[in-house]
Amino acid sequence: MQTFVNIFLGFFIFESVGAAPITDTVIYDSEFYDIPLGELPHPFVYDENEQSDQLETETGTAPPSIIQESYSSTTLTEEPEEEASTPKLIDGSSAQGSGILGPQTQDGLPTCLLCTCLGTTVYCDDHELDAVPLLPKKTTYFYSRYNRIRKINRNDFANLNNLKRIDLTANFISEIHEDAFRRLPQLEELVLRDNRIRQLPELPSTLTFIDVSKNRLGRKGIRNEAFKDLHELQHLYITDNNLDHIPLPLPESLQALHLQNNNIQEMHEDTFCKMRDFTYVRRALEDIRLDGNPINLSKTPYAYMCLPRLPVGNLI
Repeated sequence: MQTFVNIFLGFFIFESVGAAPITDTVIYDSEFYDIPLGELPHPFVYDENEQSDQLETETGTAPPSIIQESYSSTTLTEEPEEEASTPKLIDGSSAQGSGILGPQTQDGLPTCLLCTCLGTTVYCDDHELDAVPLLPKKTTYFYSRYNRIRKINRNDFANLNNLKRIDLTANFISEIHEDAFRRLPQLEELVLRDNRIRQLPELPSTLTFIDVSKNRLGRKGIRNEAFKDLHELQHLYITDNNLDHIPLPLPESLQALHLQNNNIQEMHEDTFCKMRDFTYVRRALEDIRLDGNPINLSKTPYAYMCLPRLPVGNLI
């Protein structure tokens, strides 16, 4: 009897234990089981400013596997922070190199931050500069008007092989190194008007336009045959320089010669034409200005026979 009772109690306990619920079992809500995480009515919120990695979601809303997968994908798609590096310019070079911003100037700024750069043109007008700034190597046109530049050094334009125009109007330039412009292979236009220049340097043969008006060239500021080899020269302006002669010879390509307000007192018959060749015609030179000089043009009528137009000046 005792044995029978023990067997009965043991069977009852076994059945009770087997029927007890498992407390660690996760109960899924079948209503949301097949819905993507992004469409859940209470999606979790990931706050990247919190120091903990806890995910805020309603317990039992979605399976743990879905939550874990979504959290991983969010982490992988985050954009990495950019590493600190030297700023790169449009052409890929650094601000201290020869890129579009140019090298560092004496003021500690890239040239194109101190001045204004549009493409390959550099504008440094009215910036109180006392020297030519360091220019990007690809500079084509350079303007530095209304500054305080006093001297042009030998290497101010070194290695600027694309430079076509230099305009230094209205500075205080009194000295220019002999080789400052000669080594520029593509220089076409040189504007140095309204300065204090007493001597012109060597000029490249590629020049088509020269304006050195309102300087102090005087009698000796232009060397003999200074313009002879400038076979592309079309415009030559030397007004207000106290010149006492017309600088000869002038290239055949010349179209305009402005010599107003100087001290030119005489002209030779072969200044523009050829005395012994009456068939010679100089068609290109159509604009000659000699007004404001103490010269009587009527005294040398044969000096203009080869020209398409008479010079402008005093005929009395």
